[in-house]
Amino acid sequence: MLSDQVKKILARIDEGKRLLGAHGPLVDSLSPELHEQLLFDWIYNSNALEGNTLTAKETLLVLQKGETIGRKSVVEYLEVINHREAIGFVEEFAEDKGQIQERDICEINRMLLAQIDAKSGGCYRDSDGEVTDSSHSPPGASQVPELMAEFTRQHLGNSEAHPVCQAALAFFSLVAIQPFAKCNGPTALLLMNLMLMKEGYFPAIILKNDRQKYYTCLAKAYKGQLNDLIIFVARAVERTIYLYMEAIPGMTERFLSLTEAAIISPYSREYLNVLARRGAIPAFKLRRNWLISPEALDVYVASRGWISI
Repeated sequence: MLSDQVKKILARIDEGKRLLGAHGPLVDSLSPELHEQLLFDWIYNSNALEGNTLTAKETLLVLQKGETIGRKSVVEYLEVINHREAIGFVEEFAEDKGQIQERDICEINRMLLAQIDAKSGGCYRDSDGEVTDSSHSPPGASQVPELMAEFTRQHLGNSEAHPVCQAALAFFSLVAIQPFAKCNGPTALLLMNLMLMKEGYFPAIILKNDRQKYYTCLAKAYKGQLNDLIIFVARAVERTIYLYMEAIPGMTERFLSLTEAAIISPYSREYLNVLARRGAIPAFKLRRNWLISPEALDVYVASRGWISI
């Protein structure tokens, strides 16, 4: 059962998605510069989570000029190039109406390991393994084909779950199975974002600086406590939504700060802040400031009446 906190953040995400959708096809509203920034953030942070030592500047140099970096290994260079190709595959697939299949997960893994370990890339592991930074013991290699078939039935078919929840749980389940010899984490993150994007949502970029929080949420999930992981993923989706909002000219000008909302409503700024943090009003946080549309404020005020606070 989803916690109230999960329900509130999902409601904020849906409101952000609705507001952005009112501006037409999202890709047409974005500058190429923003797309390149998102691509860089996605690649750099995903690789850094897995131990790639290229700095942000070095990663950018690889993406822009395709150059190897000093004493850094060729493998780390290839991880950047391969990740860019895999994201391209995900972006194209997200526009397709076809359903994600088990073979598509294998293809993502194959692309990530191209020229690094072509022999095992895209193939299920044939030996038992372990999960880095975790006490979780993956199932034996002989169980992987059957578990992946079940994974496909459970997570890649029709579901009544919210798309963010469905994607987060698919990510976790794939990580728990560890079907491949290498790159299970990046493969699971790419699948998660493919699922989100196919439903019209936004990619969740897990930041390098959130590495410890990321592993803490996974550790709880292995114990059956899934809410924290869903919230973690949902907040990453929210962060991307805000980047899109800032990129659309005039988008944020249509909203009120809580200070402005307090002037035209019977509620104080402090009370509105409490409502926003609790998810009681459809406000969203851009940088450090809560914003709400005048229409949403009017609906809330009308539903409660003009009460003096």
